[in-house]
Amino acid sequence: MSETPGALDPATETFVAHRNLLFTVAYEMLGSATDAEDVLQETWLRWSGVALDTVLDRRAFLVRITTRQALKRLRTLGRRKESYVGPWLPEPLLTTPDVAEDVELAANVSMAMLLVLETLGPTERAVFVLREVFAVDYDEIAQAVDKTPAAVRQIAHRARAHVAARKPRGTGSPAEHRAALQAFQAAVETGDLQGLLDILAPDVVALSDGGGVKHALPRPVVGADEVARLLAVGWWKRGAERTVEPVQVNGGPGLLIRIGGEIDGVLAVRVENGYVTGAYHVRNPEKLSSVAREITVSR
Repeated sequence: MSETPGALDPATETFVAHRNLLFTVAYEMLGSATDAEDVLQETWLRWSGVALDTVLDRRAFLVRITTRQALKRLRTLGRRKESYVGPWLPEPLLTTPDVAEDVELAANVSMAMLLVLETLGPTERAVFVLREVFAVDYDEIAQAVDKTPAAVRQIAHRARAHVAARKPRGTGSPAEHRAALQAFQAAVETGDLQGLLDILAPDVVALSDGGGVKHALPRPVVGADEVARLLAVGWWKRGAERTVEPVQVNGGPGLLIRIGGEIDGVLAVRVENGYVTGAYHVRNPEKLSSVAREITVSR
């Protein structure tokens, strides 16, 4: 029987069916949407040459290829970050609303969690992401990272303990996120110092990334008083034609900032127990290509 006109061949159909999952695996490992897309291109090139009748589990095989390609790129990225100008933040994503409904996935793609994953070595990060985020079995992870299953179990244990000691606390409900973001946005737009002090947690941390191209904070700013003054006066310069739009960034609340209609930056906001505990401001133009449209991440 001939194929239906316009129908995808089996290899393409399988790849398309798992594309969002593969992108999420690569992005979790790399913290860069641009590099994750490159990894998907490399994965496709290798997948398109595979004899499908030899593959028992196509999803697992694709995840394995993606992991190997992401590991190669992760080691290259590590060298790039050593010469990066100023503080480095992950490349933000404008995620679809449904991501927030999967609380665990939203927490794992959050800016705060990606920064924690940056403290792991490449293999540890791959093992943690595959096991803890995507529940891949140890034998399959072993094939993806070229280790024995016993070694993978040990790596997973170490990585889990490392992340547990550093990962963000519980973030609250979507309703709390919306309420906190509304209060935060109103205070930021008007320069309301007291309004900011009311919504910022005492130990709030603000970070920004300009990539040496745009003005950014040279180091983290910690504490409600310092961050409130920064947002009310220094960081938030008025006078330009500036607009602020509430969006979902990496599965959580955020603001998309435009000047003269052009995207100038993204401010991802971390909310815990109704208070803002983290503000991650990305202005590097090279990291803003993925905020022009919503991106679907999945498990």
